[in-house]
Amino acid sequence: MSKVLVVGGAGYVGGYMVDHAISAGHSVRVIDNLTYEDAYLKPIEFFFGDILEFSTLEPHLKWADTVIWLAAFVGDPACAINPKLTMQTNVDSIRNLVDSFSGRIIFPSTCSVYGAQELLLDEESLTAPLSLYAESKIAAEEILISAPNSTLIFRLGTLFGLSDTYSRLRVDLVLNTLTIRAVLDGSMSVFGGEQFRPLLHVKDVATAAVPHIDSAITGIFNLHTENITILELAYRIQRIIPSASIETTKISFQDSRNYRVNSDKARQILNFEPKWSVEDGIKEVYEAIVSKRIKDVSNLRYNNSLTLRTRLDAI
Repeated sequence: MSKVLVVGGAGYVGGYMVDHAISAGHSVRVIDNLTYEDAYLKPIEFFFGDILEFSTLEPHLKWADTVIWLAAFVGDPACAINPKLTMQTNVDSIRNLVDSFSGRIIFPSTCSVYGAQELLLDEESLTAPLSLYAESKIAAEEILISAPNSTLIFRLGTLFGLSDTYSRLRVDLVLNTLTIRAVLDGSMSVFGGEQFRPLLHVKDVATAAVPHIDSAITGIFNLHTENITILELAYRIQRIIPSASIETTKISFQDSRNYRVNSDKARQILNFEPKWSVEDGIKEVYEAIVSKRIKDVSNLRYNNSLTLRTRLDAI
């Protein structure tokens, strides 16, 4: 069993990642600057730290055998707010990491690196980033691949669902957004709708990562559960929430990404099998809203770019 440092572990992916790593028997520490939270209440070892003040991380890097690096500006709108700060956060911090840490690294990249392509894309496919977010992830991948560390990189599909009891829901992800609108508005607006997304339940990031905290497997792996069009996703939500209507607009969607990925490499080499389906995610978001477990989904903290803009404006 390893000593695992989860950097950015208070976030959406970190919630279940920490739980799963602990349940697997690892010793876990979380370090986070709480960009999206006012407190970290999970009863495990927690340290406040900022990756832009790297000295706050160094004592914990000396302790760790494995680092799961979740800290980043995530999503196209969030990364576009301050491009310089995005590159410092998403790229320069990775350069500092490999200069300061010689152990194993597990790093989430994104399938957004593929941009808009018609083919079924595997890890050897050309990248075609359409945003600073995707560009920053490719740059981080290149630093990690060139470093001597034992590094496992996951290109994640579009996430959905609930993470753990403590972590916030993200309302800026397509499945979560459409489900919330189906519940609260009784309708879902779909622009275009034929664009594909490779969807992945947020908990299945941990399903893939945690079994390989101690393994020697390295490289880049696509990670997704299902390729689905936005319109088909809306129909799937409607089957679970029949009262919701679908309003389609036959115009180009403002987000031009359109891609399908192949995750056979992860299935064959990592034995990855996703545990949560698209329907599981729809149902749990639906239940969270109708039960008032999430009282006000319009709160800025549930949206990456809106929260980040507010925080940066306050500096």
